[in-house]
Amino acid sequence: MTEDLLKQRKDMLAALFQEKSYVPMKLKELAIFLDIPKSQRDELKEVLDILLREGKIGISKKGKYGKVQDFARIGVFSGHARGFGFVTIEGQEKDIFIPAEKTAGAMDGDQVQVVAEEDAKGSRRPEGAVVKILKHANETIIGYYQKNKNFGFVLPDNQKLNQDIFIPQGKDMGAVTGHKVVVHVTDFGGERRKPEGEVTEIIGHVNDPGTDILSVIKAYGLPEGFSHEVMELASRMPEEVDPRETKGRLDLRCLPTVTIDGEDAKDLDDAITISKEQDGRYTLGVHIADVTHYVREGSALDEEAFKRGTSVYLVDRVIPMLPHKLSNGICSLNAGTDRLALSCIMEIDGRGNVLGHRIAETVLRVDRRMTYTAVNAIVTDRDPEVMEEYRELVPMFDLMKELADILREKRRKRGSIDFDFPESRILLDSRGKVVDIKPYERNAATKIIEDFMLIANETVAEDYFWQELPFVYRTHDYPDPEKMKRLGTFINNFGYTMRTQNGEVHPREVQKLLDRIEGTSEEALISRLTLRSMRQAKYTTMCTGHYGLAANYYTHFTSPIRRYPDLQIHRIIKENLQVGLSPKRIAHYDRILPEVTVQCSAMERRADEAERETDKLKKCEYMSRHMGETYEGVISSVTNWGLYVELPNTVEGMVKVSDLSGDYFIFDEEHMELAGEATHIRYKLGQKVRVVVSGTDRLTRTIDFILAET
Repeated sequence: MTEDLLKQRKDMLAALFQEKSYVPMKLKELAIFLDIPKSQRDELKEVLDILLREGKIGISKKGKYGKVQDFARIGVFSGHARGFGFVTIEGQEKDIFIPAEKTAGAMDGDQVQVVAEEDAKGSRRPEGAVVKILKHANETIIGYYQKNKNFGFVLPDNQKLNQDIFIPQGKDMGAVTGHKVVVHVTDFGGERRKPEGEVTEIIGHVNDPGTDILSVIKAYGLPEGFSHEVMELASRMPEEVDPRETKGRLDLRCLPTVTIDGEDAKDLDDAITISKEQDGRYTLGVHIADVTHYVREGSALDEEAFKRGTSVYLVDRVIPMLPHKLSNGICSLNAGTDRLALSCIMEIDGRGNVLGHRIAETVLRVDRRMTYTAVNAIVTDRDPEVMEEYRELVPMFDLMKELADILREKRRKRGSIDFDFPESRILLDSRGKVVDIKPYERNAATKIIEDFMLIANETVAEDYFWQELPFVYRTHDYPDPEKMKRLGTFINNFGYTMRTQNGEVHPREVQKLLDRIEGTSEEALISRLTLRSMRQAKYTTMCTGHYGLAANYYTHFTSPIRRYPDLQIHRIIKENLQVGLSPKRIAHYDRILPEVTVQCSAMERRADEAERETDKLKKCEYMSRHMGETYEGVISSVTNWGLYVELPNTVEGMVKVSDLSGDYFIFDEEHMELAGEATHIRYKLGQKVRVVVSGTDRLTRTIDFILAET
């Protein structure tokens, strides 16, 4: 077929499909309609395939050809550093895989039209092509500037944006190679043309202290300060509680009260009181800072807190949801001062059942500001020196430990899932340089506070669910049945099973599995795969339960200084306690809460991603000083391009498949392992290996390992 003939046929078919009267047809129907003999149907198919590849027509699942709009669906494109991507479509269980040559120049986060060209098979995703970019998500990009003679280009920090940004001469603000810059994209380019932009800000040189973290802050659009209006409002906040404000509140200042937090914590938003009756019942008070007393609905402070959604805890700084004047001052339950609180006071029996509770506006005075380290030294280590220092409070801490153990055991029995992976603790010097990286382990004291916050959150959620009032819940959906089915198949290889009911796995079955594998060689492997099978928790207005906690009712009530959902429900609770919610106010909350839940869930994900990124770059910086050193680690992930290995200090790096010498290794997705074709050497999840640090890349925030010689 000549080029002219091909063009003529393409134009004819494209025009046919655009006619209003055209109804999508299969290949055979089209051939009959166009009076094309059987001998030439292959040529018709060839032209149709070309039009499909070019995104000029679409095809249905039943093989009918028509306009792209007839079959294209709208979704969000997620890019990958290797060029390919995925499109997530709301309401569709599986996302669509987009090969690198079919992205149509889409960048991470773009809203796109996509057509599925190949249906899902088994556990595989459907495959498709982006046919149109509807909305660009990356008008501003942060990256590393490289200067050429007559132009420059920027390598985006976000590895999912796998295209360099071309910077024309005179549009670089004088940036030089090594500068981290902010770029405004002026032209998003296309399939064969790079995006183009201009530098609008120079953040600093890549080697300057603080530039790395500041780049992450700007990349994620995190706020760098508060507006003048917000700071003006904050400056007018009192230093101490006005005695007139305590009237009408339940006065708890006579009760022994403590806060228990990390050594560095300054925003203390929860305090505890506890006692035990002669009949064995416990009275547990969880007292939460009354932030809404100072942050009024609709004020500049409230609007800013809603916009931020949460405080963000980066390696070297905290970006607070509220100004420090509130979070560290009048709203913080500092020892020795009167503070306003919203309290959940629960009566609990010896089996951990909440027999009754009261939610009340209170005034309290914290007696001692305790740390996790000191409380653990008392309840676990029985350190004589520490016990003597806090002699009058030791019985209180022992009582806390006693009740916390009961509550935890009750949760365990009902099936609450407890993943106990160590978190990172990155220690910096005064210049922001990493001194050490250690795993941050939970101890008995952190578990006590965790247990008490959980029971308070459950109690408040159940109370307001049965009152049938508008509320914000913390929900966690059942896992994807397909993922759990694959997990079930995988664990069968190790002799484990999980019972299913109507295709679903009860959380108790997951916890039983974790209990059975504890201490075994496959514990890390199966724990990680189980965690990856879970969905992400989110905020909703419907109380659908929390799968991971095996709880029917759950909310976030305990951290209004740093989480907006908690602040919002405090406002609802207080209004309900004071005057009750009128039909007008119920309608008001029904109207605003859906937006609150969406915003808070999105801001939580943004904060998590930014925190992970700063951890990654500091870990990369730290390991760059340990090149050539040997470590023992565990294989934490297996892909067709290599092995990820996690070290005891939580640092993760990759052994590229090209660096696995002595054989050709094939990726076995079903068993999550790389297998040598000739030697049958296998590398699988959870396997211990010795690795040597072979390289680091601060731009991509990646660490490379090679296997140590045995």
